Amino acid sequence: MADDKKGFFRGLMGKIVGGDDVAQEAAPSLTVEPEARPGFFERLKKGLSRTQENLIGRIDTLLLGKKQIDADTLEELEEILITADIGVATSVELIRTLEQRLKRNELQDGDALKGALREEILARLEKYSAPLDIDRTTPFVIVVIGVNGVGKTTTIGKLANRYALSGKKVLLAAADTFRAAAAEQLEIWGERAGVDVIRHQEGADPSAVVFDACKAALARKSDLLIIDTAGRLHTKVNLMEEMKKIRRVVGREIPGAPHETLLILDAATGQNAISQAKLFKEAAEVSGVALTKLDGSAKGGIVVAVSNEFQLPVRFIGVGEGVDDLRDFDPRQFVAALFQ
Repeated sequence: MADDKKGFFRGLMGKIVGGDDVAQEAAPSLTVEPEARPGFFERLKKGLSRTQENLIGRIDTLLLGKKQIDADTLEELEEILITADIGVATSVELIRTLEQRLKRNELQDGDALKGALREEILARLEKYSAPLDIDRTTPFVIVVIGVNGVGKTTTIGKLANRYALSGKKVLLAAADTFRAAAAEQLEIWGERAGVDVIRHQEGADPSAVVFDACKAALARKSDLLIIDTAGRLHTKVNLMEEMKKIRRVVGREIPGAPHETLLILDAATGQNAISQAKLFKEAAEVSGVALTKLDGSAKGGIVVAVSNEFQLPVRFIGVGEGVDDLRDFDPRQFVAALFQ
């Protein structure tokens, strides 16, 4: 009977859980059928197909039949970049660089222009690129932040599964105590990944959860502690105060922690993601970004904008709902998929 109730509860959760992640995001099984799945690069290309159409397709149309690249061409290209969510600041910077190349007579035709644009985008992504190294200290503490609806809890679940499968002892902290059923949703992911979750009742002080989680991570000799935080902090002041309090508690219990403050952004929101990155970077000492929901979005240019404008490494990208669709960000792979 207890198991029946548990099954009913999970089914009910799948229908009512909202806010941070929609039900289907919490639902994917951790069992992967590799023989039925194309390689990650193919999935990345497919996930970026709408972005490619919105960006590269329009560039190809712009360059069709052009025998000479001039200032007017670059002006039209700038508009395409901005509307493809590469962002105003980054788009202007790219065009200024291309103007210098044009003056040096390096942009003879459309192929040369596309090649130069590819090089400049890659250079900006590689400048801030850095994979997340959780082996440099134990326990390594990641504080995960982001507004509700971006896939925060789902990303935490996928990260927990990834590191647990690699042999790491992972602990999760359900410090989002404001959103209804947030802790239960995290527990479901924890069960699937085979990792423990530290939680309190709904409405509890998030810092108290973090305190207990730090104590547990030390006592259990965990390799990795991932802390979920609330996404409904409406003002910058509230956000800053809550983040400061959590960081104080973590730093007091585990010197040097948090070692990573990972901002989760929904790539499909385009310019809203830039606004969120600006707010959180100012308020929460963001050290890395994970971009979710690149699949099916025409706004993949946001990857370039966020990394370049805020000088932040993109640690992970998500190109699907499968547990293995969250991968380390590889700038060369990303640019190759975008321009192919």
